[in-house]
Amino acid sequence: MEVKIGVRSVHRELVIETELSAEQVEEEIRNALAVERGVVALTDVKGRRVLVPTSSLGFVEIGEDESRPVGFGGTL
Repeated sequence: MEVKIGVRSVHRELVIETELSAEQVEEEIRNALAVERGVVALTDVKGRRVLVPTSSLGFVEIGEDESRPVGFGGTL
């Protein structure tokens, strides 16, 4: 699952590839937003932890679970 996070006053967005489902990512974000001085904490597929204070969030875009084609073959 690809998650893009826009951080206020930063021109580049954070892109995180995680094994969480869209529902789990949304739940993590909602829980962080519900707490005063909350922090969104996500772990990527390589085990790295990304922490973003909710006060710095500009936007969060949650990608869809989809299988990507592998190889050089194409559909005709």
